[in-house]
Amino acid sequence: MAPWPYPLWIAHRGAGRLAPENTLAAFRLGASHGYRAFECDVKLSADGVPFLLHDATLDRTTPERGVAGERPWSELSRLDAGGWLNRRYAGEPLPSLAAIATYVQRNGFLLDLEIKPTPGTEHATGVAVGAACRALWKSGVASPPLLSSFRPEALQGAREAAPELPRALLLDTLWNGWLDIAQALGCVAAVTNHAVMDAALIGRLRAAGLRALCYTVNDPAEARRLLALPEGGIDGLITDAVDRFSPDARSVFD
Repeated sequence: MAPWPYPLWIAHRGAGRLAPENTLAAFRLGASHGYRAFECDVKLSADGVPFLLHDATLDRTTPERGVAGERPWSELSRLDAGGWLNRRYAGEPLPSLAAIATYVQRNGFLLDLEIKPTPGTEHATGVAVGAACRALWKSGVASPPLLSSFRPEALQGAREAAPELPRALLLDTLWNGWLDIAQALGCVAAVTNHAVMDAALIGRLRAAGLRALCYTVNDPAEARRLLALPEGGIDGLITDAVDRFSPDARSVFD
């Protein structure tokens, strides 16, 4: 298989639950714990600007209500995306993908970028995110983001816009035909719920030429199980527990 540029440990949504998810504050906190690879979620504003947010709505992580993708970036960029977690983060904005790209590239970090479309915009979001990443990560300057998604339509859109960028299929369960879809999309990896990953699955992925990653690994016992898997081992562990797991370790201690 091709060389794998991404480190073993990846900080979920920037710094897991320790800072407001999918914000620059979370990335900075994750980096302060030694992490150099980050997972985050990207979707589109109503006027086509890629920005970071996990949910389809604004309800959980901002004071506003309603579908985020129905608002223009001029409105979204002014929202408080930090105060919901802790008042010391009040005023922390939703970051654009461009802002995150600048931060990670200037610091030599890597990114697992989950394409998280507003329902009904899967293909269009993939196209827009792929095109934006192609422009933001200049070839040969920095390792490109790994574009991942639960939605094959989004990955297909990203492939059409930027076929050279690596892609990964996200899997909560091993639904019928998932491996055929991953191969048809030219994926380089599968990122599964940690509970479904075992030696047999790693063997299937290796046989298909795919890397094996898991989310969201927060329990030390589960991390030890995954790190002990044979068949070439696990390639990536996405975690909220950036304050508990050393990003440089291939073993876990309580």
